Amino acid sequence: MPQPSTNRRRRKACVVGAGPNGLAAAIVLAQAGLDVELFEAEPTVGGAARTMELTLPGFQHDFGSAVHPMAAGSPFFNSLPLEHFDIEWIQSPAALAHPFDDGTAVTLERELVDAEAALGADGHVWRNLMEPFSTHWPEFSADILGPVIAWPRHPFLLARFGLNAALSATTVAHLHFRTEPARALFAGIAAHSFLRLDQALSASFGLVLGAAAHAVGWPILRGGAQSLSNALAADLIHLGGRITTSARIRGLSELPECDLTLCDISPRQLLALSGESQLTSTYRRQLAAYKYGPAAFKVDYALSGPIPWNAPACLRAATVHIGGTLAEIAASEKAMASGHHAEKPFILLAQPTLFDPTRAPAGKHIAWAYCHVPNGSTEDILPRIEQQIERFATGFRDCVLARHVSTPAALEAMDANLIGGDIVGGAMNLRQVLFRPTRRQYRTSAPDIYLCSASTPPGGGVHGMCGANAARLALRNLERDR
Repeated sequence: MPQPSTNRRRRKACVVGAGPNGLAAAIVLAQAGLDVELFEAEPTVGGAARTMELTLPGFQHDFGSAVHPMAAGSPFFNSLPLEHFDIEWIQSPAALAHPFDDGTAVTLERELVDAEAALGADGHVWRNLMEPFSTHWPEFSADILGPVIAWPRHPFLLARFGLNAALSATTVAHLHFRTEPARALFAGIAAHSFLRLDQALSASFGLVLGAAAHAVGWPILRGGAQSLSNALAADLIHLGGRITTSARIRGLSELPECDLTLCDISPRQLLALSGESQLTSTYRRQLAAYKYGPAAFKVDYALSGPIPWNAPACLRAATVHIGGTLAEIAASEKAMASGHHAEKPFILLAQPTLFDPTRAPAGKHIAWAYCHVPNGSTEDILPRIEQQIERFATGFRDCVLARHVSTPAALEAMDANLIGGDIVGGAMNLRQVLFRPTRRQYRTSAPDIYLCSASTPPGGGVHGMCGANAARLALRNLERDR
């Protein structure tokens, strides 16, 4: 006869990869009472959310993510008691600054009323565009960060989002805004998508990140991204989970016997780690066909002082978008998507020590900057990046004490999930937005193996929702099978 439920063997789960999604998956499983063991190849947890001395002693740089609107706005992270684990969000006075050649800059203000004033003739339009989503951020984020193939909990809000989200960023910018500053501001935010700005769906990133700025801000973490990863790890351990670092799994058969295996890894890695007997040949072909997106070329700087921006307003923001006009940003992203390297690349730059001086020696600063390049690019883009920064901050090079360049290959070497330097987990074409990485999404062809990386919905970003969504599905299926 079956044993009473109180005597049943405790279910066990193994999680491979301790990025934000792997940590989130492990926490969900531990909350459900499973015995959870997490394995991380690198010496520290965090994946692309790590902080380390990349240039000089005492200068603490973020390896990957540096500014965290989606982490601050994550439904899953906000459900956790992370404040008990030394998490502190720091909001800069303005979420974002975008300088121009005439020495001025437009800023994205946190409060909608201030943003409306800052954007002048386009302020009212900006507010009308962003307010429905920022005001209802908890409901909105729960839908957009959930599984793609699911009935929305707030269909009317999501339908309103879809009216513009399905369009290209250039279409939305020209349709709604009359002034170049507003158009350029929206274009720069939309360019986080790694899509051409004349490509469908690129506007969705501008809307989501723009709304997040007013709902939760674009904050940095005191001490760097590592503090979030450490807090997630501490919460998992508090729940009884175990973490083993410097433990590179070379085959899923190496894992302890378990009821569930969740993998915070890319489809390519899952292929390498799984045997023919674990996944069907059809599913393996689907994983092999998964497309990876453009790459990042990143530079970390140790600086003798703050960046000498020509527009003082840039000193009010932790994030600065460097690219000039909408047309220039669009040209940069079009070159990248066409397999070329823009002469004037669009650059995303963070300057955290303006607001968190703990990350550099007294009086010194750090900066973090990257641009988009073709996947696997081997071209040296450093001179173009510095020329662009110097264009809007005369004398920047004189402030540089040291620099650390991360090519696409170097990014992948430091985090195996970043295939060819792709930091968002896969190309953002329509098929892979809807079916990421396959129609099974988190499920694989094996009933006990799940994917939970940025290659699953809702995709890249530090929000943990890929891991949380996958773990919840795995638990439902486990309970059903039992």
